[in-house]
Amino acid sequence: MTEQYQHDPRQSGGVSRRRLIGGAGAGLVVGAAAGVGGGYAAFHGSSREVAQDAGGDTLDLSVSYPFYAPAAYGHQGGVGTEPQRHIVFMTFDIVPGTTKQQLQTLLAQWSAGIAQMQGGLPIGAIDPTGPSAVAADTGEAYELAPSALTVTLGLGPGFFSEEYGLAAHRPKLLQKLPQLPSDAIQPALDGGDISLQACADDPQVAYHAIRDLARLGRGTVVTKWTVLGFGRASAGAGQKTPRNLLGFKDGTRNLKTDGEFDKFVWLTDDDVPWMRGGTYQVARKIEMNIEIWDADRVSDQDTIFGRAKQSGAPLTGKTEFDTPDFEATKDGQPVISPKSHISLAAFEHNDGVRILRRSYNYTDGINDLGHLDAGLLFIAYMNDPAHFVQLQTKLGGSDLLNEYISHIGSGIFAVPPAPKKGDYLASALFA
Repeated sequence: MTEQYQHDPRQSGGVSRRRLIGGAGAGLVVGAAAGVGGGYAAFHGSSREVAQDAGGDTLDLSVSYPFYAPAAYGHQGGVGTEPQRHIVFMTFDIVPGTTKQQLQTLLAQWSAGIAQMQGGLPIGAIDPTGPSAVAADTGEAYELAPSALTVTLGLGPGFFSEEYGLAAHRPKLLQKLPQLPSDAIQPALDGGDISLQACADDPQVAYHAIRDLARLGRGTVVTKWTVLGFGRASAGAGQKTPRNLLGFKDGTRNLKTDGEFDKFVWLTDDDVPWMRGGTYQVARKIEMNIEIWDADRVSDQDTIFGRAKQSGAPLTGKTEFDTPDFEATKDGQPVISPKSHISLAAFEHNDGVRILRRSYNYTDGINDLGHLDAGLLFIAYMNDPAHFVQLQTKLGGSDLLNEYISHIGSGIFAVPPAPKKGDYLASALFA
């Protein structure tokens, strides 16, 4: 750890960055975490482990993403990163009585741990010596490849409490989402003070990351709600458009270029300097009435989405990426219904507003009616949460799809930028 990252303890509540990261939890192998950039070279291009998914795409499980920013500020992984195949998303509430210093320590511990795991390393001893020794790492990802793991941290409105002396740092745009049309939010799935999103091409690697971070947080945070997702339901640049559990391609018009990310995702607002390079995250658990949907005729399903189910083409086109013609008519009626999903969500009908979708399918088995309990973990990133509110207000009020879906979980979080080496996530809040 270089001296240039050391802060005077008198200027950070008595705890320096160096001390925080250097002592970031019992058994954490922090030296390697500080230099996880070297871990990228060690795993990427050597001991190559390749898998093939059901669609025939080749996955290089040896790929690892660096955690630390290479410059003055950077973006956390898991936002602009090409969507991986699996996700474990978990929210936490802060334990009453927690101090500001304990939150600071937790973020330092988590940062060191995330850096380790993204480099394909355990966060500490798996098989410690001594008959009564407890392992620092749970071990289920030991010897597994990094699998393109990214872990993304978000801070909810409750994190910025007067109790922790952080209220002055709360971004003006970070407000609890209002009640939106068609919401059926369950109290147990509402909000959260912190979110962690772990994505990887191996589900066990993603699960291990959240499990061990939750373990590090015991006594400071408690788990609130979680979703295990699979089969990414939004595409990144160069990826085939995946399908949601309703069988339709999802995310055809998603953001993909650097210019689009700069305009709609990343924050540069000088009013919130600690957020520069960050973004806002909205997470929604959307339950689908799978079995009712499956009984509907495909022509009606096409009308609801405004696209052809098999090809993904808009009903006015022939191929998936044809631009929808929302003005086209047939026999005096719009070819694409104004109440179709793609029409209501289109940026052409929303003052040019766009958001980044990074969603996943999920299943919770069988519900109390004996039906399939499944749906979409909708995760979106944007530089102004009002953009999501605008879109969902329109969709929730008029979308033909509302007959088959229900928004049962919801949370909003500020996503800080990635830290430099020797630093930790959101450290500016404690300076």
